[in-house]
Amino acid sequence: MSAPKLLIVEDDPSILHGLRHNLSYEGYEVMTARDGEEGLRLALEHAPDVVILDVMLPGMNGFEVLKELRARSNVGVVMLSAKGAEHDKVLGLDLGADDYVAKPFGLKELFARIKAVLRRRSGEQNAREIRFGDITIYTDSQTVERDGRPVELTPQEYRLLSYLVAREGSALSRNTILDGAWGVGYEGTTRTVDNFVRSLRVKLEADPEAPRHILTVRGFGYRFQR
Repeated sequence: MSAPKLLIVEDDPSILHGLRHNLSYEGYEVMTARDGEEGLRLALEHAPDVVILDVMLPGMNGFEVLKELRARSNVGVVMLSAKGAEHDKVLGLDLGADDYVAKPFGLKELFARIKAVLRRRSGEQNAREIRFGDITIYTDSQTVERDGRPVELTPQEYRLLSYLVAREGSALSRNTILDGAWGVGYEGTTRTVDNFVRSLRVKLEADPEAPRHILTVRGFGYRFQR
């Protein structure tokens, strides 16, 4: 079994060196980046299991990196910040971070949080059933039930639903959804996304006009929540 892969995005050389050394000693495969742009590139190219992401970075800050990641990836993210303001923690979690550790932090605390994220992510990946409201998605058979009754979804409706559910809590633009659920180079328009979302709401929401799970982000796109 291969070692979990971690990416540390941190501009402080001493913290970066210390984390890389200690996490490597713990048996992780470790990559590093010292600015937001490089961190985003490495995260998308190498698909680490967890990104340890500092908030205060040159160029793109940690929140900007997190927003881009959540639009294009479901990687685990632990935020690091010297800021103690509750606003920063709430913002990071709202943007889709899995956890948030304030500096200065103890290594044992950080290691425990990384392990917790890895456990949660592993459980999600191995889950054969995903439930929300009265809906159950069976990932093995790629079928969906509502209150125990089969829901007939087209293959593309299922792909769209799976794409949104895998990025739970993230605000996704229509273009991002189009690229992710239909594939880069697909010649449809953003209206295609709207039409398919409308169809999913009719089939899955108790009240399609007041959806609880597939939500509109006004002027931008959509967000899924359980």
